[in-house]
Amino acid sequence: MLSTVARTVVPALGRLRVTSDPDADLAPGSIVAANHTSLVDPGVVLAALHRLGTEPVVLATAGLWRIPGLRHALVREGHVPVHRGTARAAASLEAAAAALAAGRVVLIYGEGGLPRRTDAGEAEPGPFRSGLARLALATGAPIVPLGQAGSRRISSGSTVKQVAGFVTAPLRRPDVHVHVGAPVRLSGDVVTATARARRAVVDAWRIAAHRAGHLPHTESLSGADLDVTA
Repeated sequence: MLSTVARTVVPALGRLRVTSDPDADLAPGSIVAANHTSLVDPGVVLAALHRLGTEPVVLATAGLWRIPGLRHALVREGHVPVHRGTARAAASLEAAAAALAAGRVVLIYGEGGLPRRTDAGEAEPGPFRSGLARLALATGAPIVPLGQAGSRRISSGSTVKQVAGFVTAPLRRPDVHVHVGAPVRLSGDVVTATARARRAVVDAWRIAAHRAGHLPHTESLSGADLDVTA
């Protein structure tokens, strides 16, 4: 249901393009690691993954489960609440591991929250929390880096600006781009694995930002990418 809403609403808010590395692979039991920049980008990521034939289990803030009507859909579809800063936080990784073992693709935001910036510009993903690496190391699941850019052009900033951006987006139709990189197998200690996962997501984000026209073209890009949908 969430993917259906995303793929219906997101194209109305902006021009979404999705690309991937030639060796990108969203195999069952993979962890998709995405950068988080806006309240809108979960919809952008779900819409992009749907185009690629994937309906993931999402790790999301537990507050969403308190929204009337939404809780039932989240529970029914097997999404995982994250109770940040509580003794229940570890349970989210256990639930994610069970989903991976069942062959589901799991979507997790390595930064664990939104940036505190109020501007609509793009910036490199912030520091990653350790949960992503701990999940990958414990399960042996590959990390599929996903970079998205342009979501802040739809909605960002203060509450008033976010609402205004969302309302005017269908008229402005900003460019939004999602790029999926090749899978990465993490190893070593948690700190090293976290740094490697973040680097892969930063690389995917950089390609997405260039493709969306939100980074200077003088910055260098490495590797080829394949346009899968316009």
